[in-house]
Amino acid sequence: MSLTVAVQMDPIETINIAGDSSFALMLSAQTRGHRLYHYGPEALNYAAGRVWAQAHPVTVRREVGNHFTFGDPVDLDLGDDADVVLMRQDPPFDLGYITATHVLERIADRTFVVNDPASVRNAPEKVFVLDYPQFMPPTLVTRSVDEARRFLAEHGAIVVKPLHGNGGKAIFKVESDAANLSALFEVFNQMWREPHMVQAFLPAVAKGDKRIVLVDGEVAGAINRLPGEGEIRSNLAVGGSAEKTQLTAREREICAVLGPELKRRGLLFVGIDVIGGEWLTEINVTSPTGIVAIERFDGTDVAAMIWDAIERRVAERG
Repeated sequence: MSLTVAVQMDPIETINIAGDSSFALMLSAQTRGHRLYHYGPEALNYAAGRVWAQAHPVTVRREVGNHFTFGDPVDLDLGDDADVVLMRQDPPFDLGYITATHVLERIADRTFVVNDPASVRNAPEKVFVLDYPQFMPPTLVTRSVDEARRFLAEHGAIVVKPLHGNGGKAIFKVESDAANLSALFEVFNQMWREPHMVQAFLPAVAKGDKRIVLVDGEVAGAINRLPGEGEIRSNLAVGGSAEKTQLTAREREICAVLGPELKRRGLLFVGIDVIGGEWLTEINVTSPTGIVAIERFDGTDVAAMIWDAIERRVAERG
């Protein structure tokens, strides 16, 4: 089966090919004989039921500084001329991101969009996770510094982060003395109109934050991400490091509960974050990462598993 695959992502020249999951997916698709096109979300167009983008045919290779070659741009009809659209641009999950899901939703009955655009729109990482409070650490969603202060008094130390943030950006730990809580909320309330996420600080984060990847509802693999020196954040994008890991019984329980719902929603490639082997903190559906590190530690070709699932779904659609 040879597919035409349109990859909606950030500028390909800026990616780090050593660890980029989108690049790994493109390499895997190319190996299978699929035709690749690249475009940015800003290139999307809609008129009279038709969705198209000016896209470049692209070939990719694992050569630092020479990792892609573009062909001449074409107006690619995403509904008629593409079999698959990979929606892989990084957050922020803002109105631009949301609008892209609305546009791609118009073709989802004809072209297989990964992940399903309506489900992506309805499942932002730090909001979707609220459906599973039985697995979460104590959590408050608020714009009120008074509510945050009461929550802090109950839990001793807290973490405050943007509700729609990504990549470990703007995550702050507030100690029990609340010395900077008011100032922090002043800044957060000026920068974001939506509420913020406040969670009890989990000391277990010092031992890592596990990224577990699920493909079509099934566990594909996991890595443990360790915070850098002097950090509470373990995201690889902010200096964390990865190590080999195994799932705990609690993590397997979490995956068993989430898996069927992810599959039902058409969320084919998902990364969940678990701290201390038991606390679910995020369900990443917009542009999950981690598959390159999983392959490095476990030898599991998660990109191939994702393409197996995509090809299966495309065949089922007819």
